Amino acid sequence: MSSNIDKYWLAVTALLVISLISGGTMLIIKLVEHRPLEITITKDSITDTNAEVYIDGAVVNPGYYPLKENDSIDSLIKCAGLKPDADLQQVKLFISPVEDPTTPQRISLNRADAWLLEALPGIGSEKAKAIIEYRTENGGFKRVDDLLQINGIGTSTLDNIKEFITVEE
Repeated sequence: MSSNIDKYWLAVTALLVISLISGGTMLIIKLVEHRPLEITITKDSITDTNAEVYIDGAVVNPGYYPLKENDSIDSLIKCAGLKPDADLQQVKLFISPVEDPTTPQRISLNRADAWLLEALPGIGSEKAKAIIEYRTENGGFKRVDDLLQINGIGTSTLDNIKEFITVEE
């Protein structure tokens, strides 16, 4: 009887060892396959010294400031002077070369994909889907103010994104 029990214990022990080895191997394979991608952000210097930055918002002296090669965002904001009760999220920087005083490219409400619409302030995935659905059902937007027809987009949201959007094809 004792030899039968020894055989069972030997079989159970062998099965446990095989299971542990198999499980460990599978775990190692999964970890190697799903290794996170490491992204390194390098500090690129600004080589175009013919650029200006327009600083606006919660600053004492809004306006254009020359952009030099080693300028940081902090140094630019210090030039404009923060208001005493300034909210840094209300400081706006617009960087464009001096030779190109044109307005920035705008996102077309009639052509933009959902991911691009989601990049607009206050527009998430649901509102982006609603914009695409509206233009599909109504043949596109005729005016920027047509956005007010979409549930969840009010005048304050429209005012925040008006400078970034267009209905032009």
